[in-house]
Amino acid sequence: MTSQEIREQFLKFFESKGHTIVPSAPMVVKNDPTLMFTNAGMNQFKEFFLGNAKPKYKRVADTQKCLRVSGKHNDLEEVGRDTYHHTMFEMLGNWSFGDYFKKEAISWAWELLTEIYKIPKENLYVTVFEGSEEDGVPFDQEAYDIWKERIAENHILLGNKKDNFWEMGDQGPCGPCTEIHVDIRSDEEKAKVPGRDLVNNDYPQVIEIWNNVFMEFNRKADGSLEKLPSRNVDTGMGFERLCMVLQKKQSNYDTDVFTPLIHKVEEITQSRYTSGDRVTAEQEQVNIAIRVISDHIRAVAFAITDGQLPSNNGAGYVIRRILRRAIRYGFTFLNQKEPFIYKLVETLSNQMGGTFPELEKQQFLIMSVIKEEEASFLRTLEQGLLMLDVMIQNSPGKQLSGGKAFELYDTYGFPKDLTALILSEKGLTMDEASFEEQLQKQKERSRAAAQIKADDWVILRDDDEEEFIGYDTLEAVVRLVKYRRVESQKDGTHFQLVFNTTPFYPEGGGQVGDKGTLQSANGELIYILDTKKENNLIIHISEHLPTNLNDPFKAEVHSISREMAEANHSATHLLHQALREVLGTHVEQKGSRVAPETLRFDFSHFAKLTEEELKKVEQLVNRRIFEKIPLQEHRNIPMQQAVESGAMALFGEKYGDRVRMIQFGDSKELCGGTHVKNTGDIWYFKIISEGAVAAGIRRIEAITRGGAMKYFTEQEQLVEQIKETLKNAQDPVKAIRHLQEENAALHKELEQLRKEQAKQLKTSIKAEFTEVNGVQCLVKQVDAEVATLKDLAFELGNEVKNAFIFFASAHEEGKALLLCYINKDLAQAKGLDAGKIVRELGKYIHGGGGGQPFFATAGGKNPGGITEALSKVKDYL
Repeated sequence: MTSQEIREQFLKFFESKGHTIVPSAPMVVKNDPTLMFTNAGMNQFKEFFLGNAKPKYKRVADTQKCLRVSGKHNDLEEVGRDTYHHTMFEMLGNWSFGDYFKKEAISWAWELLTEIYKIPKENLYVTVFEGSEEDGVPFDQEAYDIWKERIAENHILLGNKKDNFWEMGDQGPCGPCTEIHVDIRSDEEKAKVPGRDLVNNDYPQVIEIWNNVFMEFNRKADGSLEKLPSRNVDTGMGFERLCMVLQKKQSNYDTDVFTPLIHKVEEITQSRYTSGDRVTAEQEQVNIAIRVISDHIRAVAFAITDGQLPSNNGAGYVIRRILRRAIRYGFTFLNQKEPFIYKLVETLSNQMGGTFPELEKQQFLIMSVIKEEEASFLRTLEQGLLMLDVMIQNSPGKQLSGGKAFELYDTYGFPKDLTALILSEKGLTMDEASFEEQLQKQKERSRAAAQIKADDWVILRDDDEEEFIGYDTLEAVVRLVKYRRVESQKDGTHFQLVFNTTPFYPEGGGQVGDKGTLQSANGELIYILDTKKENNLIIHISEHLPTNLNDPFKAEVHSISREMAEANHSATHLLHQALREVLGTHVEQKGSRVAPETLRFDFSHFAKLTEEELKKVEQLVNRRIFEKIPLQEHRNIPMQQAVESGAMALFGEKYGDRVRMIQFGDSKELCGGTHVKNTGDIWYFKIISEGAVAAGIRRIEAITRGGAMKYFTEQEQLVEQIKETLKNAQDPVKAIRHLQEENAALHKELEQLRKEQAKQLKTSIKAEFTEVNGVQCLVKQVDAEVATLKDLAFELGNEVKNAFIFFASAHEEGKALLLCYINKDLAQAKGLDAGKIVRELGKYIHGGGGGQPFFATAGGKNPGGITEALSKVKDYL
């Protein structure tokens, strides 16, 4: 079967068992502060396991896009080095929410694997939980007995807590599990060593393919377990591994999940991928590089479709790191010095676009972002190579310090193993222990900064579901349902409060969370500092816990902040509509941040907006504000109805069967945020800036309402200051033009003086030329401006035959300059290149530059390196 058929068979099988097939949730997690990425199939169902929401269906199945490169599940450094770890992978899963349990889950897993997929029974091994005295959980006799009816007892193994007790995290739902492993070795190998001896021993041909978790406990903050209100089933089967088994391959990368990408890498890079054990060390490096690239392109492409661009922090940093790892492997082992990974996107889209249509829709954007990231990192690598060269020259002995190598890695993103490779080529080593020590310290700092310690929820009353009433009111009488104390290095100690009902909007959809107050009957005032949503709970964050927990409270949202945020949020909808009208329907929202003070809107577009386009967009938004268009809010309508009516749905957002649509005239968007009742409430819309975020992504920052009023007030004050500075000129524009004309005249005079200075310098140093191998050479430090040095070099070059001129200059502000001039005929005759010379010598002044073969300059931050640079020029000559 092809991979497509294998996926379809799985979903079809569980559909026949009464499961509803649901779409994959986005791989990038937007509204769960405990996760950056979906790392398991169960993530999108956490709220059901925790009891914070009731599932619409008791049985569901799906294929889920997952990413495991951060936190507890981090396989990044294994990817490519072996044949079965991946960054992005698909998790086939079936779930029961308080419906069926162990008997059905195990029976169906066995039926699918042996009867539908026809895996020989003798090749399968299963593990069951051996029990834990520490947790008071007994041996899973029930699962053992169910398996005993289906498989030989010597194929049933006992697993410890590490292997057969699955936990979502340090706290939360958990339970014993039964894993299914498959032995795909040859008959000869099976005869030598029984498969049961290789289960859970990281043997590449005896692997786990399916885990059935029986969620029946909740792990509390003190480590103890309590029973969940209902028993659930959570299963996950690795799609890529399943394809390897069913397609009778020895590696995931030999299946049709990866072979189209591998063939494309071979074609682009003129390299060759080989399978099997008998390969040279050099060929294996090529194999690893091709596996890394074929794997990583999937993770990066799917992340971008889900709205996560590479960046310098958070989830964006993880994606950038994955892509840079792929680029570096191509650079080092496939000799790729130009962007090429972006060319794989079309192949990936053709291959998986049927199952995940967002790949086809976003193909051009994905290619543009990846290509730009490649070009940027290749420049970083080039700069890193120059810096490494300087470090090597300044390092005593035959070893580069770990601190220097870590500086390259941490500050410039220069990979450690590339540093080690270059050092080995030059007969040097790196102080690995010192590097690892620095890396460990950095990890500990990051871990400490991110560590959050949360107590168990203290339940005060049982309420099935928290009700949000903030669309209709900004105040309400509420009761505290539960709370917990949380400690973090970043935010200190605070409390998370959950109420039976709340007018506070939780951060989401780009809009910041509400702030406000709680007031008890006795007058106690508690400030709500922020509001967030986690696993379907609206969490109110406060520094203090109310004294009387069982009293009713008057909850009041800070109305001015909410109204300003609403104005900005509604303005983003009008801005989106205006951008599509002015630029075209290719424009799609790629991110936003709506706060009371300002709004930020990211969108897909491939060129800088002209002044005329920006003005037109601004005018269109303001026209709709002045038209005072009333809000039409469509709550709880079917998703299909909303889309058919023309509502914009955003990639990377998770929508349910029923949605909320916000409409202002022809502007229709699916949105859970809060909005003004009439566009006139926005008052005025003013664009403050427009610029690039990444390749193909632009960002507009703008203000409305109070922000716009403040802006115009400041502009008025600025005009008054200008008038005052211009001695109260009645026409400040005319006065400024007069100053500009005076300034231009003075510049002209200054230019003339500079040329005179160059002539005087020329007269004094012309005699300092010396002949070296038939070349007239002048190598000298002359502390003057670059324009003066350029004039001087060209004037001397015109008067002195076969001139080679090299000037260096130091400036008071701690900057250094190198300038090289070579007579054109001389440069051609001797194959000299001024650009290469200044690039090479730029490392001594901690900088870089370039130019043409006959003239080039370099700038840097280390004037102390000038003497050595001049010395190297003389050695070169």
